[in-house]
Formats: sequence, structure tokens, C-alpha cells
Amino acid sequence: MRRFEEILAIAIDRKGSREAVLGDAPVPRSADEIAAIPDDRWLAGMARGIFQAGISWTVVESKWPGIEEAFHGFDTGRCAMMSDDWFDALLGDRRVIRSGPKIAAIRDNAVFIRETAAASGSFGRRVGDWPAGDFIGLLDWLKREGARLGGNTGAYLLRGMGKDGFMLTRDVVARLVTEGVIDKTPGSRKAMVPVQEAFDRWAAESGESFTTISRVLARSIG
Repeated sequence: MRRFEEILAIAIDRKGSREAVLGDAPVPRSADEIAAIPDDRWLAGMARGIFQAGISWTVVESKWPGIEEAFHGFDTGRCAMMSDDWFDALLGDRRVIRSGPKIAAIRDNAVFIRETAAASGSFGRRVGDWPAGDFIGLLDWLKREGARLGGNTGAYLLRGMGKDGFMLTRDVVARLVTEGVIDKTPGSRKAMVPVQEAFDRWAAESGESFTTISRVLARSIG
């Protein structure tokens, strides 16, 4: 397994400059900034990821204002108490992606968010306080307790909200395979342990965030 600076050098060689590799890297938010994100925005983020799975993201983006309106701004109380009539109406609403399982997942995630907020003060507070050294535990929690938040959906949600972490995109996985960290895309929390350990090591070496390290790994391949 190479040191982080060696992988960064590969990425710079591929992209032409350090700026080309790191210039647009997202800056993670602090725990308090994440805690301040309203619960309805967490549900909206989950809904966006759920709707985007398996279809064109451009389609979801173009329909998004109507989706927000149809779900009443993703008010978690209203969505958690979704009636059968409202559910059926959404199935016929051209403003949304008319998928029963995806609409049901949004309702179920509203319940998940409200239960977490009741225990932690807000959903964002729970996520913001989650330690970086157990990022794989946070991904696993979203997968187990949430609805349709496995795979990269949970990771994209966290990245969009500013939580420091890594994303196992095709290019990141390819670099991890090249470095001997894994031999294929990990499919369980146990298989994710070496990934966490590798990111912990690179972060300790470099002082960089997981977000930046993830970007460098991807750009050393793609």
C-alpha cells in the first residue's frame, strides 16, 4: 500500500497539476454545522438519492421542484404519517417518480429521522457527532435503520450534507484494489474494515480529510 503522497503524485501526473486534483474538493462541514441542517433537508436528501437510483439524475433534477411540492417540503411529520390516500395519489402524480417502493421508502425514512431526532435532538446531531474513525459504522447504520440507503446512496447523502467520509465509486475501488486493500467492491461491514483502516492511515499520514483522500484516490485512476 503506497503512502498518500505517492498516490497524490500519481493523480497530479494524470491531471497535470495539484490544483486540477484538489481545487474543487468539497470542504467538510463541522459537527455543529451538520447538526444545524433541518430534518426536512435530510429527508429531501434521502429522497433525492432514492429517486436517482437506477434512473437518469437529470430527470430527477428537472422534476425536483415538483417533487418538493408533492411531498410538502418533506415535512417529516406529514411524511411519517402518510395516509393510504396520499400514497395512492403520489403513485398517480406526474410531478414525482411514480415508484411505490421508493415512495414507501421516503415515508419509512421520515419515521427513521423522527425517531433519531427524538433520541438525539436532531438527525443532523446524530450524524455530525458520529466519529470519523467509524465512518463504516455510520454507513452501516443508514443501511440497517433507513430504507433503501445502502450501496452508495447513503455515502452520497452524507457527502451532499458535508459529512467527512469516503465514497466507494468505481475509481476509488480500483485504486484500493491496486493498493491491495481489497480485492473487489466490499459487500459487508466486515469487508469494509480494511477500507476504514486504509483511510485512517492515509489521514494520519497526510492530515487530509477522508473527503479529500477519496477525491485523490479517484483521480489517480479516472
